[in-house]
Amino acid sequence: MPSPTRTGMAAPVPKPRSRYMLDRSLQRSSTDSTFSVDGPEINSRKPEVHSEETENQLNGGCEVNLNRVSGASSRPTLPPCFASIEADSSDSSDEGPLSPVPLNPHEPASSQQHTSTCTATEPQAANTQHGNEPLHTPVPAKPAKTKKPRAATIRVSRRKQSSASAGSGSALPDPNHRESAVARSSWLDVWKSRKHNVLWTTFDGQLMSMWKKRTDKFTEHVFHVSSITNVRQQDRGRFSIYFRKKHFEFMAHSEAVQEGWVTSLHASRGREAPAQSQHHGPLTMKEPRSKVYAAICGHNLWLYNSKEDFNLGLGTTLVSMNIASVKPTGRHGFSLITPYKTFNFSVDSSKDLTVWLSQLNEVIRSALSCSEVALRLWATPWNKVCADCGSSNPEWASINLLVVICEACAGVHRSMGSNRSKVRSLKLDSKVWTEPLIELFVIYGNKAANNVWGHNVPAAEQILPDAGQEEREAFIKAKYCSGLYRKTHPLISNQILLNKRLCAVVCGVDVEETLCLLCSGAKVITDPHGPSAISLAEAAGQALQTELLRHNEFTVAPTCNQQKQNEEQIGLEELHGKLEDERFLFSLENESAACDVLDLREVISIFNLSAGQTHEFEVLTLTDSLSCSADAQDSLLSHMLHIMRVVMPGPLMDEELEEVMAVSRVSLREGRGLQHAEVWVSLRPGEMLIYPTLPHTPRSVIPLNQHTHYSLHSSENTIELTAAEKTLYLQFERDQSCNSWFNLLPKVVSSQRRSVQRPIYMLPEGLNGCVPPELERCISHVTLYGLKVEGLYRRCGTATKISQLVKDLRLAPAEAVLGTDEVDVLDVSGAFKQFLRQIHELIPSSQRTDWAKAAAAAQEAERLQQYRSLVHRLHPDSRATLAALCGHLYIVQLHSQVNRMTAHNLAVVFVPTLFQELAMNTDIVRLTKELIIYHTLVFLSNEDARVEEMITVF
Repeated sequence: MPSPTRTGMAAPVPKPRSRYMLDRSLQRSSTDSTFSVDGPEINSRKPEVHSEETENQLNGGCEVNLNRVSGASSRPTLPPCFASIEADSSDSSDEGPLSPVPLNPHEPASSQQHTSTCTATEPQAANTQHGNEPLHTPVPAKPAKTKKPRAATIRVSRRKQSSASAGSGSALPDPNHRESAVARSSWLDVWKSRKHNVLWTTFDGQLMSMWKKRTDKFTEHVFHVSSITNVRQQDRGRFSIYFRKKHFEFMAHSEAVQEGWVTSLHASRGREAPAQSQHHGPLTMKEPRSKVYAAICGHNLWLYNSKEDFNLGLGTTLVSMNIASVKPTGRHGFSLITPYKTFNFSVDSSKDLTVWLSQLNEVIRSALSCSEVALRLWATPWNKVCADCGSSNPEWASINLLVVICEACAGVHRSMGSNRSKVRSLKLDSKVWTEPLIELFVIYGNKAANNVWGHNVPAAEQILPDAGQEEREAFIKAKYCSGLYRKTHPLISNQILLNKRLCAVVCGVDVEETLCLLCSGAKVITDPHGPSAISLAEAAGQALQTELLRHNEFTVAPTCNQQKQNEEQIGLEELHGKLEDERFLFSLENESAACDVLDLREVISIFNLSAGQTHEFEVLTLTDSLSCSADAQDSLLSHMLHIMRVVMPGPLMDEELEEVMAVSRVSLREGRGLQHAEVWVSLRPGEMLIYPTLPHTPRSVIPLNQHTHYSLHSSENTIELTAAEKTLYLQFERDQSCNSWFNLLPKVVSSQRRSVQRPIYMLPEGLNGCVPPELERCISHVTLYGLKVEGLYRRCGTATKISQLVKDLRLAPAEAVLGTDEVDVLDVSGAFKQFLRQIHELIPSSQRTDWAKAAAAAQEAERLQQYRSLVHRLHPDSRATLAALCGHLYIVQLHSQVNRMTAHNLAVVFVPTLFQELAMNTDIVRLTKELIIYHTLVFLSNEDARVEEMITVF
C-alpha cells in the first residue's frame, strides 16, 4: 500500500499525551545531551553536529550508563560525559519514564527512540525530513519547577577545634578517608519523588547507602550499584540516579563533590549483581506498623517498601545476620534482635512463621562457627559487634577493659602493652574464661565499657570496620591510652577520695561506676597494711566486682592531665543554618545544599548571649563552638528553645524555658558525699533548675540569691556552689562551659524572676491538691541520689539522724541539708516513711472496706476501674500525696536490678502505712502493687490516661 503524501492529506494531529511527551522531549533536549553506547551507529540520519567543546556548553548535564554493555571493547572512544539510550527518565514523578510516541508513524519505533535522545537540533531535523512543513507546531511547555533545599533560618559562625591526645602530637586522621578511588561519602540533599531530606550518603563501590545521621546503624535507603540504569549530571551541584521505574535526585554543596560522586558511580559501572535471594516475601513490621517486603540475600536481610521496590533493588535498610538473633513472639510473630535495634515482625500464618524462622536461623548458623564462650558472649546483642570499630562477630576481648573486639583492633590493643589492655581469644584461651568473667561480659561487656571509655566519641571520629591501620591505631590509643573520650569520675582530681569511693562501690552491684573509677585512675591496692578493694568485694560477696578488680590490679589508667584535649582553634566558618527535628543543617549559601549536619544530641551547653539589639546564642559540643545570630529576638528564642527541648531530658513546659540564660550537662555531687549523678542544669535569674537524666525523675529547684557563695576550680572544670546551706559541685565537660557559667553567676544571684517559683516536686498534669513540701524534698532527693541503693526503703537508717532530719525538713524543707552517701540516703528514706505515717489517715478508715472489696475482684480491668473511682473519693491533698508516692515508687522499681526493690517488695514495705490493719490481706498487698504499676491509669483522668507498656519487675 503506497504511503500517503503530505499534499494529499493533513498531517496527523498528535493526541494530548503524545503532544505532552513531545514537548517534554523538546524541552529536555535543549538542556541535556545523550550519547548512545549500545552500538557504533547513533542514528541513520545525520543531524547537525557540534564540536565537543560546543556540545559541553550546550548541555545542562550528561548521563552515565551503569549497565554492563556487550562488545564494549570494539566501541569507539566516548567523550567523558556519556549516557545510555535508556528511555529518558527526567519526569519529576516517581513513576517510570514513558517513551515518546514516534514522530513518523511509518518509521520503526526503535529508530525514532534514537532520534529522541540526540542533540537539541535533532527534533527539528526529524520534523522536517519528509518536507518543509513541520509535523505540528509544538505547544510551549511550562519549565519544570527546580527543586530547592529549604531556606536557612539563622546565621551560624562555627569555630572548630583540632583535638589530639596528649600522648600523640598529631590529630586523629580523617575518618572519612578511604583508599579506594570509588568509595565516597558526604552529606547530600536528596529528593525521592517530592520528598526532600538531607542524608549522610556513602558508597563503597557496591552499595550506596543513605543515613539520617552519621551515627545511625540502619539506613533510610540502600541499593546495589547493579540496580542503577543511568546517572545524569546537571548544573548547580545536582545529579540524578535512575532505576527502571524510579529515580533519586541529589544536590551536593559544591561542584567538586558532585563531580566526585558522578566519577565514582561511573567507575563502578558493570559490577555484577548480588546473588539471588534465598527467600523473600511480605511481612508486617510492628514498630512503626507498616507493610514491608523482606528478602534474605547472603548473610543479610533486606527490607523494602514494596515488592515493586524489591524487583527494582531499591531497599530501605538491611540487617546483617552476623550480628542478629531471632526468636518467635506470639502466634504469628518473631523478633529480629541486633545490638542496636529489635525488629518485630508478624506474618499471615503459622506456616509462614515456620518458614521464616527456619530460613533466618539457617543463615545465622552458617555465619557462626566458634566456641561455647563466643556463643555465650554473642548472645548479648552489644557483644556481637567490636567495641571499637563495629565489626561483626568479634573473636577477641580485653578482659580488663571489658570490651569484645575484632582481630584488627586486638592487634592495636596488644601493641599498647598488657598494663593497658589484656587481650585474650574467645576461642583459644579457654582457661582464662571463668564463669564470673563470662557473666561480667554477658551482663555488662561492650555496653558498659563504651558508656565509660567511649562516652564522648564525636560521630566524625568514630572509626568503621574498614578503617586503615594508621587510623585504627590512632583512635584506639586516643580512647584507652589518653582517655580522650572517657567518662571521668567527678573525684578524678582527688586520688584519696577516688580510692575511698572505689572501696565503697565494690561492696555493691554497680559495676559500671567501678569501671568509671578504674578508668579515672582509682587504685585497687592503696595501703599494703589495710584492706584492699578486692578483699572488700570478696567480703561483700560481689563476685563480678572481684573479677573485674583482679584483672585491673596492676593496670595503668590515663592520668588526669592526659584526658584534657589539646584544643587549637582552626578557623571560623560563616554558615547558614536551619533546624530539622534532632538535626542542625548547615549550608554555605541560603538555599544551597547542606554541607554538614550536627546531631543535636551532641550539644553539651547552650548560652543566651543576647544584649540590646544583638540577638545571639552560643551552642557548644565536645569539638565545636557555634555562635548563632538572628535579626529578631523571637526568631532567636524559637531556635534556642528548639535545641533545648531536644537535648534536655523529659518533656518541658513553656514556663521552664522562660528567661533561661544557660543550659549545660554536668556531673553533680552534693556536699561531702562521693556519689555523683549526671544531670542537666539550667540557669535563670534567681534560681537553678536540676533535670536528672533518669527517666520519670522529677526536677528540683535551687534558689540563688546574694547569700549564695560560689567558687571556681578551673583545674577540675568545677564550680562549687553553696546555697541554702547546701553545697553542690558542678563538673563541666569543657572549660569553656565552666567559665561561661561562672561569669553568669554574679548576674543570676543579683536578680530575681518575676514569675512565681514552682514547688520542688511537680505533680502530673491533671491532678489537683497539695503534697507536703517535706515529702516533695524527700522524693526529689531519693530519686536523684538513691535509686541505686540496694534495699532502698527496706533497710533502716539511723534513728537519731532520722529524727533530726524530720525536724529540719518540717522547719525549712528547701534549706535542710541532706547527705548523698548511701547511709544518708537511707536516713532520708526513713524520714520519708515517718512523714507518711504521721499523715492522719491518707486512706480514711471509713473507706478501707470498699478498697478491700475492690481488691478482691477477679478481673484486673474491673479492679483498676474501682481503684479509679475510690481515688476520686479521696480528699484532693490525700489524692495528690498518694499519686506522688505511687509515681515515685514506680521509678524506684524500674531500677530493681540494682536496688532489689521490685514492685511487690515495695508494696510489702508500704502497705502497713497505707492500709494499717488490712496489711496482712494478700489482696491488699496486690492492690498496693497495682497502684504502683498502673499509677498513671489510676490517678489521671480518662482524657489524660494513656495505655502504655509498663516496665515492671515483679
